[in-house]
Parts: sequence; C-alpha cells; structure tokens
Amino acid sequence: MNPSSQQDSDGGTLSAFSPQAMAAGLLAAFVGFASSFAVIIQGLTAMGASQAQAASGLMALSISMGLCAIYLSLRTRQPISIAWSTPGAALLAATALPEGGFPVAIGAFLISGALIVIAGLWKPLGRAVAAIPAPLVNAMLAGVLLGLCLAPVKAIAEAPTYGLAIIVTWALVAKFRRLYAVPAAVLVTVIIIALTTDVSHLDAAALWPQPVLVMPEFTLSGLIGIALPLFIVTMASQNIPGIAVLNVNGYRPHPGPLFSITGIFTLLAAPFGGHAVNLAAITAALCAGVDAHPDPARRYWAAATSGIFYVLFGLGAGAATAFISAAPPILIQAVAGLALFGAFGGALLGAVTDPQDREAAIITFVVTASGIGFFGISGAFWGLLAGGAIYALTHWRRSMP
Repeated sequence: MNPSSQQDSDGGTLSAFSPQAMAAGLLAAFVGFASSFAVIIQGLTAMGASQAQAASGLMALSISMGLCAIYLSLRTRQPISIAWSTPGAALLAATALPEGGFPVAIGAFLISGALIVIAGLWKPLGRAVAAIPAPLVNAMLAGVLLGLCLAPVKAIAEAPTYGLAIIVTWALVAKFRRLYAVPAAVLVTVIIIALTTDVSHLDAAALWPQPVLVMPEFTLSGLIGIALPLFIVTMASQNIPGIAVLNVNGYRPHPGPLFSITGIFTLLAAPFGGHAVNLAAITAALCAGVDAHPDPARRYWAAATSGIFYVLFGLGAGAATAFISAAPPILIQAVAGLALFGAFGGALLGAVTDPQDREAAIITFVVTASGIGFFGISGAFWGLLAGGAIYALTHWRRSMP
C-alpha cells in the first residue's frame, strides 16, 4: 500500500507526531548540515563571495530548504526530505572565478533554479535531462569532485599531525557507523582550530548572519559554464535519486511538482547567495525508512522536523562561516573532501561500469577534472561536450551496417 494513502490512527496531523520521528529528523538535519556545510562555503568562496556573502548564502540555503521540507512534508504527508546540492557546491569549488565575480554566479543560480522549475512543469525538459547518458553525467560529477577528494592527502602533506588526526577519526568512526564519520571529523577539526587558531579577532557582529542581497548579472559564460552544469548535476545527482529513495521506501509522490517547488525555493535563496535547493538523497533514507517510525504514514514528521532544525542551523551560519574563515584552508578542504568520498566513488563506478561507454566516460572525466576552461566556460561543460561527441560517434559506428 502507498503510505501516503494511509490515514493516521486518529486522523490528525499533530497526532501523527512522535519523539522517534523527531529524533530521526534531528539526526538527518545534523548529518546533512555538519557533513557538507564546508563544501558549500568552499563553493561560494570560489565564486568570489566575501565572508559575509558566504554566510548569507549558507543561511539562505538552510532556511529555504528547511521551510521547503516543512511545507512539502506536511502538505503531502510523505517524508519529503530537502537538502542543498552538495555536488553542485563541489562543481562551484572546481570552477574558475567567473568574469564579473559573484554577481555572475548569482545570475547563474537564478537560471539554474528557473530550469528546475521548468523541468518540473514541462515534461520534455525533465525527460531531456534524464536522457543524458548516465556514464557521462557520472563521469562529469566524478571529475568535478576529484579536486576536493584529493584535499585530505594534501592536508597530510601540509599539516601531517592535524591532517592525520582528522582522517584517522573519520576512518575509525566509519568502521563502526559510517553515517557519523564526517560529523566526527568535523568535530575534531573544530577542536583543532579552536586550539591552534587565534579567533579572538573575530568580529562578534559577524557571528550573527546578515542576509546580503546581491544583484545578479547574466552572462553567456555564466549560463553555459555555471548554470547548465549546476542544473544537470542537481537534477541527476540529487532530485532524481531523491525520488528513487522515496520509491524504494514505498512512497510514490509526483516528481514534477516536487522539482518545481524546490526550484522556487532556489529562486528565493539565490539572490542571497544560495546556489541550489533540491530533494535529499542520503538523508532522505533517514526520514523515509523504518528507523523514523514503524508506521509509514507517520514518517513525514521526521522530514518536517529536519526542516525545523535546518532553519535553526541556518541562524548559526555566520558563526560557522567566521570560524572556517579563521582556519587553515587545507583543513576545511580536507573535511570537505572526506564528505565527498562516497559521492565520488558512486559517480566513478557509474561512469565506467558499462564497457561500451567507458571511453566516452573517461574522456568526460579527464577533461572535467583538468579544470581547464575556454572562453570563460568551465571544464564541466567541455567535459560533457567532449564525452558526448565520443559517445555519439561510438553509437553511430555501432549503428552502421
């Protein structure tokens, strides 16, 4: 039976609430925020954001995705978990600073959000994204993630004691409970920064996040080099897998409206620095699975509760950003890299699994990972273009008599 069609035992929304669902929601929010907020800040900073703008972007994302989760979960009575696009932030971190700086990136975020809305409303666009060969999308994502995934190794070379402490913590915790590995590494990093970095000079006013409105600039290079790759990565690695996680757990929401609503919340967050709001994939399993509640019809409160905590975490975005800005960059990059190991492994495996398309995927990966851009357009676009050309040529050869 579809859990969304079941009725609560006594028919009310509040009566469906349970401490177990609240605990699952808190865990999902904590894991989602702690595991990847460093990646978000890295990505926004690479786009030219100042400390205040990066804090604003982190806050805008947290509050937007929290409100989106609350709205969708209570409206559909299904555990619709919402997240920011961690692969999208990694894409930004691997992309050269756009000509025109952060306003151009804001324009690209708005275009990407608009495309997500259209993909939900207009089925041909959604089908077009789904029709992009999976090996090429995975290879592009792997190429984008490679740079940050190398950071833990570089951290050991630059700061052996601290780098090893972070990585050993991650490895030991992952041995027992992988879900907590990155948050544990974040905690160790925070302790190291607190003990070794002078944070007394931090402005107390900067610890409270202030929304910073950035007027967007729209350029062709921003459209091709940032907006389109961000749209493809977000749809392919977040929204579509997010629907799959819900389906595996017995929920059958209509994807189109969910995509469009997350796109609308992206449009609301983008002027303040938020790059993408989308369906969650990893944390979705925490809210949609049996650990959230034995009764499938009551699990939506887990996703709604996670939204409440995301909003609260967003109010701490200024302190998180200020703290990170005072730390050695390589340590933050190391934590970000550890957070992306799973995504990198999955993308790499998906890229090379099919022997027939392996060559096209490798070309996509190599060109993307090179980071080389032309005409102000990032390597992610050129990687997808180069791999797509080889893919088309290979399949054309096979179709010849």
